[in-house]
Amino acid sequence: MAVEKLIVNQAYTGTVLAELEMHDSTQIDAMLSTAQALHKGGCLSVSERIRILQKLADLVDAEHEEFSRLIANEGGKPIRDARVEVTRAVNGIHIAITEIESSKGVEIPMDLSAAGVGHTAFTILEPIGVVVAVSAFNHPLNLSIHQAIPAIATGCPVIIKPAAVTPLCCLRLAELALKAGLPKGWMQVALTNREDSEKLVTDSRVSFFSFIGSAKVGWYLKSKLAPGTRCALEHGGVAPLILDKYADEDGFINGVVKASMYHSGQVCVSVQRVYVPESRAQELAQKIADVAAQQVVGDAINEDSDLGPLILPKETDRIEAWVNEAIGEGATLIIGGKRINKVSYEPTVLLNPAKGSKVSTQEIFGPVVCIYGYKDIDNAIEDANSLDVSFQSSIFSDNAELAMDVAKKLEASAVMINDYTTFRVDWMPFAGRKHSGYGIGGIGYSMRDMLEHKMIVTKA
Repeated sequence: MAVEKLIVNQAYTGTVLAELEMHDSTQIDAMLSTAQALHKGGCLSVSERIRILQKLADLVDAEHEEFSRLIANEGGKPIRDARVEVTRAVNGIHIAITEIESSKGVEIPMDLSAAGVGHTAFTILEPIGVVVAVSAFNHPLNLSIHQAIPAIATGCPVIIKPAAVTPLCCLRLAELALKAGLPKGWMQVALTNREDSEKLVTDSRVSFFSFIGSAKVGWYLKSKLAPGTRCALEHGGVAPLILDKYADEDGFINGVVKASMYHSGQVCVSVQRVYVPESRAQELAQKIADVAAQQVVGDAINEDSDLGPLILPKETDRIEAWVNEAIGEGATLIIGGKRINKVSYEPTVLLNPAKGSKVSTQEIFGPVVCIYGYKDIDNAIEDANSLDVSFQSSIFSDNAELAMDVAKKLEASAVMINDYTTFRVDWMPFAGRKHSGYGIGGIGYSMRDMLEHKMIVTKA
């Protein structure tokens, strides 16, 4: 039987970067058996895990430029932004080390009633078991860090399935983990097709499932999990930003372009819906368009590229269709609206798309930002809250009282005041509400999900 191959292409040129052998169902079963045996055999000591992660951080940092170029080539993220991703990845490993050092059980008070008198109780933390992670393409190194490193840090064997288009960073990270001293089998990388991926995720030996990707796939896999398997799902949003009166208008406009066009908009918290006072909507849309027009679109490996390619040609087709549909439904095209080549699309600004258009209701995941005029800020809040997805959102205002009121009314897991929906540091909780996700991400929070409290009670 022929071995199924995975061809990894350079995101912009399409040239072949690697040809990899995929794992079949027999190999996946062996991975699960290995991970289960390691868990049952007892986890690595805390000091050993800390030592391994410290060494791993040093090894990743030593290959900082190599990883940056790999991210740009396989994932299409502009090289300048790719370097930031590698720095975040190194810092993420250090965050996990800090979390290990602060993780501990708690004493449970037992004398709150007569029934507990004479007893002493406390909890200890134990690794939950085998972790399986399914990752996304848009941050191929940092997402591997966020999903695999918490497992290693908590003493859980992990099997990670990277996105088929961007597996190389994950594979190299696993190689460096071995070099850092992580025993074989504690971090395994699965290169699987859709059918075998589902078998991997839904196996009864899996104790925790971490997913980053589309809501359709995430909710489907959650519905198929074996009884007792815990999970965390991170999907996307259609991130809203509301502008009130804000003095630094030039800074705001430049920031909107960066926050909506970063990685060609292929970010789950990318600014997509911008609500501005109706009387200034045309003016502000044009100012945003003027900055967007200055963005350099090209091969992500080029130092001057502001925007790289979309991950696949079919995404260019989809975005083109959505924009054309929005224009047909009444949106005004301010700038862009055309494909550059099979994997690149012009930075695009749309004014007042219809509320029911796909660009208003679904995650674009492309270099497109929509500007809407509002008569009353309460109407903007209502529109911002109108979808079944809810992740991060923003309010810009010099009026602190108004900004706080809007923040409280926005349905979101996080609201940024005078900052963009894309803001994130890796130790903060990161999660979607409604259809946008389940559970809480962020390195420390993921580690807590991968630990179980065991209470021990003694009687005097």
